[in-house]
This record gives sequence, C-alpha cells and structure tokens, in this order.
Amino acid sequence: MSWITALRRHPAAGYVLVGFALVLVAVGYAVVTTSGSASAASPAAVNQAQIAEGRNLFLEECATCHGEFAQGQAGTAPSLIGVGAAAVDFQVSTGRMPAAELGAENDRKPPRLTPAQTLAVAAYIQSLGGGPPIPSAAQVSTRGANVGLGQQLFVADCAACHNFDGAGGALTYGKYAPPLTQSTPTQIYEAMLTGPEAMPVFNDLTITPQEKRDIIAYVTRVRAEPNPGGFSLGRVGPVTEGLVAFLGLLFFMVLAALWITAKHGKRHE
Repeated sequence: MSWITALRRHPAAGYVLVGFALVLVAVGYAVVTTSGSASAASPAAVNQAQIAEGRNLFLEECATCHGEFAQGQAGTAPSLIGVGAAAVDFQVSTGRMPAAELGAENDRKPPRLTPAQTLAVAAYIQSLGGGPPIPSAAQVSTRGANVGLGQQLFVADCAACHNFDGAGGALTYGKYAPPLTQSTPTQIYEAMLTGPEAMPVFNDLTITPQEKRDIIAYVTRVRAEPNPGGFSLGRVGPVTEGLVAFLGLLFFMVLAALWITAKHGKRHE
C-alpha cells in the first residue's frame, strides 16, 4: 500500500487523473455520437427512394417559385432549406401549396398531392437542411390530455386570433387567422411547431408537447359540441345571443318610432 501512497503524492498524479478523466469523457462522447449517427443514418438509407420521389415532385410542382434547389426567389417564394418536413406537410396537406397563383397560398383548399406524395416532398425538404419533423401519431394523440388546461392555454395563446372556438378571425394588414374546424390534430401540432403565415412559432420550450396535446384536445372537443346558445355567435353562451336579440329589437323599435313619427308628420301637414 505504500507504493499507492507514493504514487498519490507524486507531483504528476494530478495531471494523470485529469488526463484519465478527459479520456473517459471522450470515449463516452464517441459512443453517444456514434450510436446517434448510426440511428440517424439508417432511416436516411431506407428513405432514399422516397427522397428521390420527393425531389422529382418538387421539380414538377414547386421549383417554379421556390427554385430548383429550394433556395427560394426574392419577392416570389421563400427558401425551404431548414423549414423541416412538418412545415411542408402542413402547407401541402391543407391545400395551400402548391399554389395555383401568387396570393392564393393562404387559402385552405383540397390538397393537390396525395398523402404519399406529400410525405415524399416533405422527406426531400427535410433532407436538405433538417427542421421540425412531422409529428408521430403518439405525439398528437389526445388520450389522457387535460381539456380544461387546453382551454386555458388556447384562450391565453390562440383565442386572440383564432377566436374562442377556433372559428378564425381577421387580423391587421389584410391578414386573417383561419378557422380550425377542418384541421386535423397533426396539422394543429405542425402549425404550432412551424408558425405558418402570421402565426408565431410555439416551440417545445414555449408550449411543451403535452400542452400541445391539451390544446388539440380542447380544439377537437369544442367543435364537436352543440352551440350553447342556439346560434354560432362566438360559441360563448346565451349572453351573446341575448345581446344580439336585444340590439335587434331596439333597432326595430327605433325604425318603428321613426316611421310612426314620419307618418304622423305627414298627416299633420
């Protein structure tokens, strides 16, 4: 044991320990990065045919505006490098892209590409510069979601633009927030990830994945419920319908008073 004590007291012992620790850190880092790159390389190899199909579809449907290599064109279309597959899947699956003409890209339309073609184009764009991937079925599942918390989050972060029930509404500078009545859970999740049009990006630090599922649960639940007041006037209850009825009756009474006054005046003359 005396030789161990001697080694511990040697002036170079501290340097040896530091070097050994650095070697351990380097080996651990190499193991982690190698396993991660291997797992990332295998799907890429499997999806090469899908990426090639997406490249061909991109050249046929998208390259006119976005450029041959998705680099974009100033004043016409933005670059798609780094936007991710989620952005492509949202835009194409909702029919906003490919746009028939400039200015029509913000309108929801029947999709022009099939789901398989949409995934192929999304895979090609994902291969160019990464970005948010398409969420899996487990990520958008509302099983066990908290609808009450989803309502609170939706009112705090979304209702100012999309209305309390997701019916959409007008924004400044001629923009508008589209209704969510036809949006699938995947499309809602993708919109929060990518921030299409005037919508901000809600990444996983701003709104956690579980909170995103809570919001999706609220949106899909509320649009399936009947209107509490009988009419779809914001879906906030009978107070709104009563106010509209009161104002309508008041307006009718004013018109009736004006008509009676005008008629009485003519008789007096």
